[in-house]
Amino acid sequence: MPKAPHKEFAKRLHEVWDYAGIAQGRGRTAAVAEYYEVSRESARKWSLGLSIPANERLRAMAVQLGLSYEWISTGRGTMEGKNLVREQPSKYDNPEELRLVGLVRKLPRKKQRALIQLLEDT
Repeated sequence: MPKAPHKEFAKRLHEVWDYAGIAQGRGRTAAVAEYYEVSRESARKWSLGLSIPANERLRAMAVQLGLSYEWISTGRGTMEGKNLVREQPSKYDNPEELRLVGLVRKLPRKKQRALIQLLEDT
C-alpha cells in the first residue's frame, strides 16, 4: 500500500464528512462518490490521503456546508472559521425559493437529478 502523503488532509476531510452527515463505515466511499459525482476510486484516494480533490471541489464543499475553505485545505484556523467562502449574493426574491435551493443541495446527486426530472415533466 502506498504511503499517504496527505494523511492530515484526509483526517480533516473525514471530519467534514462527519459534519455533513455522511455515514461512517463501509458505505462511506460509495456515498461520497455518488454525492460529489466522482469515481469510487477518487473518493477512496481522498479518504486515505493518497490524493486531494481539485480546488473547485474543495470550495464547493466549503460553501455547501458553511465551513472554512482554508481549514479544509490547509488545516489553518477552525473548521467553522470567521472568513468563510461565500456564494454570491442570492438571486432569490423570496424565502421559499432560497429554502428550496437549500433543501435540494442537501439531497444526494441521484435524488437531485430525479427531482429535476420530475419538475421538468410537470
